[in-house]
Amino acid sequence: MLFDIAARFAFDGECSDVSPYGNGHINDTYAVSVMTERGRLRYILQRLNPYVFPDRRGLMKNMIAVTRFLRESVKARGGDPERECLRLVPTRAGEPYLVDGNGDVWRATQFIENTEAYLVADDAEMFRDAGRAFGEFVAGLSDFDASTLFEVIPRFHDTENRYAAFSEAVAADRKGRLAFVAAEREFVEARKGDCSLIVRALAEKRIPVRVTHNDTKLNNVLIDVDTKKSVCVIDLDTVMAGSMLYDFGDGVRAGCSTAREDEKDLNRVHFDTELFGAFADGFLTGMGDSVTEEEIKLMPYAARLMTFECGMRFLTDYLGGDVYFKTAYAEHNLVRARTQFRLVEEMEGAFTEMQRLCFEAAERVRRGK
Repeated sequence: MLFDIAARFAFDGECSDVSPYGNGHINDTYAVSVMTERGRLRYILQRLNPYVFPDRRGLMKNMIAVTRFLRESVKARGGDPERECLRLVPTRAGEPYLVDGNGDVWRATQFIENTEAYLVADDAEMFRDAGRAFGEFVAGLSDFDASTLFEVIPRFHDTENRYAAFSEAVAADRKGRLAFVAAEREFVEARKGDCSLIVRALAEKRIPVRVTHNDTKLNNVLIDVDTKKSVCVIDLDTVMAGSMLYDFGDGVRAGCSTAREDEKDLNRVHFDTELFGAFADGFLTGMGDSVTEEEIKLMPYAARLMTFECGMRFLTDYLGGDVYFKTAYAEHNLVRARTQFRLVEEMEGAFTEMQRLCFEAAERVRRGK
């Protein structure tokens, strides 16, 4: 079947192999090898998850528009779009993606050789450069009309809505777990006021609505194996309209912890301010002069808020019976929530330092250093 699917794409040669690839948990991903006169070429082939993404046509409409625009942006700044931006390989019928007889949606892109997706940065410099790549991604789409994008996951980073879902889970207590999370519930309810921060800033037009990636983990940017420099931002499934603060904050949340997301020993969980400063510096370098003063001011708040939001989502899922996030044991989501809340506490303690690091990074960018 996989060979039949691959044969329907306009690859530059005859398919010789289709093998599972990567460690993603959402879509089914394969590396396709084809033989050409120049030797072997590889492509990425994916089947989009129909449960996570019910409207895959809308998702693909976003990806088509954004990649076309971004490739022109990369060209304009003298970059190599074939290496620095994903390119959809059309089907032999000339369509940008394939819908098979079962209704499954498949897409193919070029394989960007000599790159790797890292789960953890080797050092602060690698993390800084990943921040630059994500900042360039947002800046490269500054002139794209974000309002034209399909909302793949409605109200994804609407933290007010996330709090409402948490409150509903508390009221329902479907699995009888509320009694075990008194401290965590109190932690969330004490920070209800924070939930309006970015939503209100967008509504009041104090910050611009932008095209945002919405999943800025380190392993969503391909890094050159030799130079260790970030090459291409990938996984564009959740590209939607939003705030650059979502992307900055989520990148910090995912990359500035000293421990795994599900570390049970909270004594190992700490917020690394050196990594925060590196990511802020890289992100603002990538954003260049497209960033606004209000966005810079809100960056430390965004890091704290996105971490809080993620912890709240884990806790909500725990109370609801673990229906969204995959779990390995009964308390897995509760453990995840606790690690996020520990990071929030440490961010609150380091908040003045975070503000200083952001403003210093912004000043370096203004001076061109």
